[in-house]
Amino acid sequence: MTNLFGHGVRSELLALCLGEAGAIFLCVLALLVGAGPFAAAEGLGPAMLLAAATACVALLVAGAVGLYQPGTLAGLRATLLAGLAGTTILLLLAVLALQFTEGDGISTVQRHALIAAMLGTALAILLTRLGFALLRPPLRRVVLVGAKAKPGGYQPFEVTLALPVGEALTQALVSGRMRAWRIWAVVAQGSAPLPPAMRARCAAAGLQVFTDAEFSEEGLKRLELESLPAGWLDGAKAGRTTPLEAAARRGFDIAVAGALLLLTLPLLLLTMLAIKLDSRGPVFYRQERIGLNNRPFMLFKFRSMVTDAEAGGVARWAIRGDPRVTRIGRFLRLTRIDEIPQAINVLRGDMSVVGPRPERPTFVAQLGEIIPHYHDRAIVKPGITGWAQVNYPYGASVEEARMKLSYDLYYVRRRSLLLDLLILLATVRVVLFQEGAR
Repeated sequence: MTNLFGHGVRSELLALCLGEAGAIFLCVLALLVGAGPFAAAEGLGPAMLLAAATACVALLVAGAVGLYQPGTLAGLRATLLAGLAGTTILLLLAVLALQFTEGDGISTVQRHALIAAMLGTALAILLTRLGFALLRPPLRRVVLVGAKAKPGGYQPFEVTLALPVGEALTQALVSGRMRAWRIWAVVAQGSAPLPPAMRARCAAAGLQVFTDAEFSEEGLKRLELESLPAGWLDGAKAGRTTPLEAAARRGFDIAVAGALLLLTLPLLLLTMLAIKLDSRGPVFYRQERIGLNNRPFMLFKFRSMVTDAEAGGVARWAIRGDPRVTRIGRFLRLTRIDEIPQAINVLRGDMSVVGPRPERPTFVAQLGEIIPHYHDRAIVKPGITGWAQVNYPYGASVEEARMKLSYDLYYVRRRSLLLDLLILLATVRVVLFQEGAR
């Protein structure tokens, strides 16, 4: 793992990202310099700027469609398919760009430069992914150690063995099986850590050693709720926000929310019309939610359910195929268009762009009694999107709420601008592929 501003990034993913950036820059630069006015000495500067800009845009697009997800590195086939998908998307964007630039508004040289940039990007991604797939092991492998070691819930890591503490682990180390199986880490399950002598022996063999809680945070990017001490929030980054950082975050929220409303205005108007034509009732839906420091506020959304969805006033979780959802509402939920009016809450200061999902008072009271540390998520404003939203589907049970909380509290502990940007990129993937919508 490579630590970037408090958030651990898998080293091979970072290497792939940097390698692709360099390959895209060099391929695009070579194609640009090899043709037209860019071939002259004075054309090298503009060519380098265009190649660097192309690399940045390509990486943003690749990240937004999920090409740097751990699952894309699960083997040769997955890696190459991800590369093929990325090149296809970028080439389609190039075709669209060329269609919009036909005519007198763009010169032939500029059009050739655009073609060279996109072809260079596609070639670089395919070559980088092929090389990466051939040179690296398929998955990071871990060995679980403990009296009741259970292999479930460790994706995207591969659990190779589950061993009891003692001679079995010692024998695996001495016999060289760990090295032969290319084991990356040993995870000590349960409350008791590995003895110091065993940890030293594992470290000498080049193995990472984690407790369950450490591996959950470093490897799976979530917190073990039962392992958190009472005063853990004192060390959380979200609890140490400076006035300057708070002002910067507020400015960021206003800029993003304002841009979201402005850019989607035509879509919002069409959505309002569709809702009115599809079913009786108001266009917008206002509902009380719990925000910063457990203070209630009124949330704005497009109405996606029938007006009497909760007859009797009893709060209910949404389920897959929920019969209360209208025809147009099902489309709004799948595409997350119903969430866009929450930008109004961001402008009002009730919410942030990034943060835990705002929950209803009934559910907060219920879950707060059952799940440890549930109310700790209220140390930050709720968000339109968040770390839990992009890593776990919609929660419709206590156990699913517990899992989402483990991601929310990871965000509370590790919050940074980099993590916020990664969440925004991942949100594009979630919306495009309709992950977790109900």
